[in-house]
Order: sequence, then structure tokens, then C-alpha cells
Amino acid sequence: MDVRELVGQARQGRPRAVARLISLVENAVENAENAAKAANAARPAGSAGSAGSAGSAGGDPAAPAAASRALREAMAALATGAARAHPARVIGLTGSPGVGKSTSTGMLIRAFRKRGSTVGVLAVDPSSPFTGGALLGDRVRMQDHATDPGVFIRSMSSRGHLGGLAWATPQALRVLEAAGCDVILVETVGVGQAEVEIARLADTTVVILAPGMGDGVQAAKAGILEVADVLVVNKADRDGVQATVRELRNMTGLVETPWRPPIVTTVASKGEGADDLMAELDKHQAYLEESGEARRRRLARARDEIEAIALAQLRSRFAVLHGDRLDALAERLLGAQTDPYAAADDLIAALR
Repeated sequence: MDVRELVGQARQGRPRAVARLISLVENAVENAENAAKAANAARPAGSAGSAGSAGSAGGDPAAPAAASRALREAMAALATGAARAHPARVIGLTGSPGVGKSTSTGMLIRAFRKRGSTVGVLAVDPSSPFTGGALLGDRVRMQDHATDPGVFIRSMSSRGHLGGLAWATPQALRVLEAAGCDVILVETVGVGQAEVEIARLADTTVVILAPGMGDGVQAAKAGILEVADVLVVNKADRDGVQATVRELRNMTGLVETPWRPPIVTTVASKGEGADDLMAELDKHQAYLEESGEARRRRLARARDEIEAIALAQLRSRFAVLHGDRLDALAERLLGAQTDPYAAADDLIAALR
């Protein structure tokens, strides 16, 4: 099946076609990354002219180019006539490991399905730094929706990408929107104090916390309150929930913004608090549309996607072309014959 036929079937909402398109996106990104790594690995430090052998270091040298062409064709086909009167709502869910992100995602799936909305889910799992593999276990907690034709759940490996998402998440998002999803839920890996990339991807960012985990202090340290549109204290049947809510309320009171994040308590495993959470999500969506913030965020998302692709192409060209030039410039820098900025300018000039 050619790419355009695959896109046509995905637009009809056929799950197999949607899955194959997302796999195409992931594989193209992985091939590009492997090609760059192979180019570096194939060139021993200080060796002459060995950069040209990079293609053979990663297996079939034609594979990355073929995958890139297929990805370009798919994205072009998806972009053509893809504008919708009502774009999909993109809701990001993030938080520390163990706070109940997957369970909360499952609760939101049920709530949106009761409204008749079609739901796409991208659940990002961490990958092993040693093997690159991932358990992809988030969807295990969403098995109740596995047979629902109005729900598409896809687990993705982060593949070492920092920020809580996978490299291919923006393109996968585009696939799900073209497939007609009304709502797309993006669940990040368990984040720490710096992984707030989801805020640049989602219309609404839901930060999930749990009592007794020190999350209020961690949220303040990470600046995560600045990216939260809705704060959820899950596992509210545990001790300490009111203390956590009080701590968060005090912190949000210190921030002067047009939108102050509401705090919702839930017990996602029992579905408690789902109506309250949906009401706050709807309020935020209304605020986005009325204030013009929705368009600003979508423009920023499109801008970030273009920039990421451009930088990836530059990295790919750099890996192939830098050859001995980088080694020579490094020698000159060590010999105090140049400065690092001039050396960088020299290297960039070679890419033009």
C-alpha cells in the first residue's frame, strides 16, 4: 500500500492505517537518529576521510533516505486539505511517576466518550538507556477501552528524548488529528524537575500530583506551576490531601496570570472527581478561545514543529559533512589559533 492510500484510509478513521502511519513516523525519526550516530561512530577521532563510510555503519545505507521520503510524502498528504473548522483539543497529562497519570487518562477517556467524542491517546513510556527498549505499559491500564472503536491508544517510546515526550510525538499528533479525533490526550513519561515540553504541545496542560509525595515543593522547584493549566491532586482518598491542596493554593496565589490554574481533587481509580475535572477543562478551553490564546498556542506549536524538523535536517547534514573539519578546528582551538565562536562560524559556513 502506498503512502497516499494509507493517508486516505487514516482519514476514514481506520485504526490499522492510523497505526501504520504512526509507525512510519517513529521509524523515520529513529532511522535519522541512527544515521547520525553511525556517522559519528564510523569516524575515529582524527581520522581522515572516514566520515563518508557512515552509511554502512548503521546497516542499509538507503534505509534512512527511504524512510525520510515516505515521511515527507505522508506529512504532505496529511497537510493537504487538513484544516478543520474545529481542531482537535490536545490535552497533556504530566506528573511524577506513580501519581496516577494512566489511570487519570483512562478516566478522561470514559468522560469524553460519554459525550460522544472520539479520543486519541499518545502514551509516552521511558526507554532503557542501555537497550533502547521500552515496556510500553501505559496502555495496560487502559484495557477497558481497547475494543472501543471511538478510541485509539498508541504507546510510544521516548527513545532517550528528554522533556517527557518522544521525538515523533508532534507528527503522531498530526496523524491522529487527520484521523478525525475530537480530543487527543498526550500522557508524558514520569517527569522530574525539568520535563515540561508538554506545555508547548498541548492546548491544556494537566499537572497531576498526589498527597504525601512532596509534590507541592517539587512543583515549586520545577516551575511546573507556570505550565499547569489545571492542577489535579489524585489519590484524594489518602491522608494529607487537604494539606497538598492548601500548599498548591498558596503557591498559585503568588502568580499573577490571566488564567489561574484551578485545583481539582480526584480518585481516578474510582472515577471520582471526573465531572469536576471535565468542568475545569471546559472552562479553560472557553478561556483559550475567547482570549485568542488557543490560536497563539497552535501557532507556537506549528512553529516549534517546523523548527525541530529544520534542526534535525541540519544535524543530519552536519553528521555527514563535518568530516575532518571539526578535528582540524579543534586542533586550532587547542593551539590558541582561533576562538570557539570563530570555529563554529567556520563549521556552519561549510553547510551552506
